[in-house]
Amino acid sequence: MTDVTSSARSRDYVSGGAFYRLVWKWHFLASLFVLPFMIMLSITGGIYLFHNEIDEWLYADQRNVPVGDTRLSYEEQVASVKAAAGITRLRMVSIEDEPGRSTKIEFNDANKVRSIAWVNPYTGDVMGITVRDDQLMRMLRKFHGELLLGKTGTKFVELAAHWAIVMFITGVYLWWPRGQRRLRDAMALPRGTGRAWWRQTHMFTGFLAAVLIVPILLTGLPWTDVWGGGLSFVQKQTGQKSQSLRFGGRMPKSSASEGTPIVIGDVFAIAKAEGLKAPYEVKPPRKADGAYWVRSAHVSRKEQNELVIDQYSGQVLKRLDFVDNPVVAKTVSYGISFHEGQLYGTLNLIQNVLAAVLGVVLSVSGFIAWWKRRPAGSLGVPAAPEAALHPAMAALVVVLALLFPLMGASLVLALLLDWLLFKRLGWFQPAT
Repeated sequence: MTDVTSSARSRDYVSGGAFYRLVWKWHFLASLFVLPFMIMLSITGGIYLFHNEIDEWLYADQRNVPVGDTRLSYEEQVASVKAAAGITRLRMVSIEDEPGRSTKIEFNDANKVRSIAWVNPYTGDVMGITVRDDQLMRMLRKFHGELLLGKTGTKFVELAAHWAIVMFITGVYLWWPRGQRRLRDAMALPRGTGRAWWRQTHMFTGFLAAVLIVPILLTGLPWTDVWGGGLSFVQKQTGQKSQSLRFGGRMPKSSASEGTPIVIGDVFAIAKAEGLKAPYEVKPPRKADGAYWVRSAHVSRKEQNELVIDQYSGQVLKRLDFVDNPVVAKTVSYGISFHEGQLYGTLNLIQNVLAAVLGVVLSVSGFIAWWKRRPAGSLGVPAAPEAALHPAMAALVVVLALLFPLMGASLVLALLLDWLLFKRLGWFQPAT
């Protein structure tokens, strides 16, 4: 990226031109909105990449137990939680295929608060209970995705992601070698001191960030309300939606509505016999004709297969294998795995950590370079032609608005505000 606040008259690394100055202004204005979000998303996302390791450290005493001789049934373990906190709804029982690990039970307590308990499977002792939404990593994830502001926060984060893509596109154009500036100059490590060093640092990290962060932005969009909701609608209409029952859906019913139900231990045994890999998650039926749902919570998406099991006969009523999902559904799922740093192991994790670091450095260097260069008492908005929008820029705007409707709507709003208010108040205008 380039120093978003340097004067449009600068000729130290570009040849200038009306289109260049127009791109520069767009880059600057996009950055004004994006960079505060960029640093927040980079820090929270970078930390969340290690959520499993952090949870393991935070809840080590609850997750790890001495290995005993005999394991209690899961029904006895659930009874221990019921005695300790009350259970108004049993949501899920999760186990790992290791003898020294506790059983994780998710439930609604006596006050109908969604909670998590860890139970020693050998003694029935409840090792700890916590409100699900009070877990540190869950709160961090909610802050990362919605700023703890619910649907409103989600839309701000989505809008920041859309405008970040604009920022990177315009930034790469500004970074691209032209005139006497060669590619090796653009790729060189930052040199000099003071403002020049910060500007070059912003440029150098900006190009690397564009390569590493844009894929993360794109793979995060399926989680968003507007873009993600649109994608989900298109998937549903075209038969490309995931068949997973993890977050709801129509389940097959058991063959009877009375009789002696199988126990949760039998469900885990059936899952293992069917080739599902640990760890396992099982949701018990809520009604007399309901069925058990069990899935593999393996880190590999290919192994995240599911079964629906008759609660009386133990018959597998339905099997949902990840590989049988439609192409778009699998692509979205692989994208989410990439976003979380899990798609191709340690290399993916390192790549995403580097992207998070670059996001912070890009934000900080952009702010400092702007602060050192801006005229006193002014934002330092780059001067740009007041003539009609350049055809190339107009085409880019149309394409991006179609791809990212929320960004398009915000652009229309911004242009209206600029016409009706900002110009009259002198806001966001080039220094004269």
